[in-house]
Amino acid sequence: MRYSKLAVGAIGALSAILLGGCGSKSASTAKKDSFSWSTGAEISTIDMSKASDTVSFDQLRNTMEGLYRTGKKGKLMPALATKSTVSKDGRTYTFYLRKSKWSDGSPVTARDFVYSWRRTCDPKTASEYAYLFEGIKNAAAVTAGKKPVSSLGVKADGDYKLVVSLDRRIPYFKHLMSFALFFPQSEKTVKKYGDKYGTASKYMLYNGPFVQKGWTGSNLSWKMVKNKYYWDKKNVKVSKISWSVQKTPSTAYNLYQSNRLDALSLDSSQTKQLKNNAAFTLINSGGTAYLQYNLQKDKNLANANIRKAISLAVDRAGLCSTLGGNNQPAKTFTTADLLYVNGKDYVSGVAKSSTVYNKYDKKLAKKYFKQGLAELGTSKISVSILADDTDSGKKTVEALQSQLEQTLPGIHVDTVTVPFKTRMARREAGKFDIMVSTWIADFTDPISFLDLLTSGNTRNYGKWKSSQYDALIADSKTTASSSQRISDLQKAEGILMKDEGITPLYYMSTAWLIRKDIHAVYNDNLGGWQFKYAYVK
Repeated sequence: MRYSKLAVGAIGALSAILLGGCGSKSASTAKKDSFSWSTGAEISTIDMSKASDTVSFDQLRNTMEGLYRTGKKGKLMPALATKSTVSKDGRTYTFYLRKSKWSDGSPVTARDFVYSWRRTCDPKTASEYAYLFEGIKNAAAVTAGKKPVSSLGVKADGDYKLVVSLDRRIPYFKHLMSFALFFPQSEKTVKKYGDKYGTASKYMLYNGPFVQKGWTGSNLSWKMVKNKYYWDKKNVKVSKISWSVQKTPSTAYNLYQSNRLDALSLDSSQTKQLKNNAAFTLINSGGTAYLQYNLQKDKNLANANIRKAISLAVDRAGLCSTLGGNNQPAKTFTTADLLYVNGKDYVSGVAKSSTVYNKYDKKLAKKYFKQGLAELGTSKISVSILADDTDSGKKTVEALQSQLEQTLPGIHVDTVTVPFKTRMARREAGKFDIMVSTWIADFTDPISFLDLLTSGNTRNYGKWKSSQYDALIADSKTTASSSQRISDLQKAEGILMKDEGITPLYYMSTAWLIRKDIHAVYNDNLGGWQFKYAYVK
């Protein structure tokens, strides 16, 4: 989710002059049944089959609903499934659905789930997330175009019973069901709007706590309005949430101070100066920021020693200090505190010998860089680093440029910052050398990260590959032993880290100002905001 989510950067630095007024007790913009919220980037789509970023998924998880919801710290909460049963071999799930409605008053049925899942897996849809269906019967063959979508292992038994058949036992299957990719879709709505479906608020039908209003597909403000047809509307206390995209800190904080904004993310300057503010809160994002290398395009970056040198030249602690929040230097791709095994963090089981290059060591960086240049038969190389045009994105590439050029004689680094949508387009077209990426877990399991770097995954934009890595990931999905599965995942991650297939930068945490009169808004520790139970007091 996650969330597969590609996260967007924090909104940036604020001058000390502006922060001088942070202690003032200005009244909240929030009324008794409404408030305003900000995000750091534009919505890309609200078509759940095509969404791939945190902004879009924040919209979907609050305007749509599936079998379960994700609660605090990833705990599953009931949604449209009133109960479920699972066969002894763990390969058949039956979900019993409550009666509920779409935002036009028509019923939501098991067939809406069947249609949605088939649509996402259909290769014609070109969903980046379709790989998450693998393990459901015939899903891999369907997404590869080798079997018809009708063969996917999901069927409706009447209006309110959904039966799912798996190729193998999936330990985290129920947690997947709380991710928006697995929510229902209205077939008549998709067909009615065609290519326009999900590209604006009006080209959509909703079944969640709120409906979206006013997003045209490109504008920077919109609303979520309480859904009068939602099955649990009695527990939705807020009638309206006003959203706006805020990329610059001065604008966001001025809006907050002038009572036109109730929540904003903070950068390093704000974090330091506002940490004692009563509205200050730290959010564990459940994600990792990392560098993705384009091994297919750039022969220099295809050299493992060059990648190791780049990683060793990065001062992660300094970068975290520059960006603020509570980010922690990362040594693994999987984020810390995602999964505990026998009381120990999963990442502690990734061999230390595999993560030795993910530290700041100038001397070692120079050694590997010199070795890499010799293997390439050159004395210098040039690379560009791509990131979002948010303040944190700009700060990140500037810091990396400085660190690499100061430590590695013979490297020239260009920085490129573009709007979020543009970066996504370049990423998918492979038009980058090095890209600053973020990944937030969709559910509380390392496979949410590690699946991305298998050679056949559509999200493996840098085209790193290892047959041994692929085999271990495949083995982890078939073994009946939980301990063996974890061991396979840890070994695979060790291979990824030892080859520096990607370079982890930091485990993500974000500092926010959220007015104290807004209650029961929570982040599910997978990077997603939940507003269903929110109220203003």
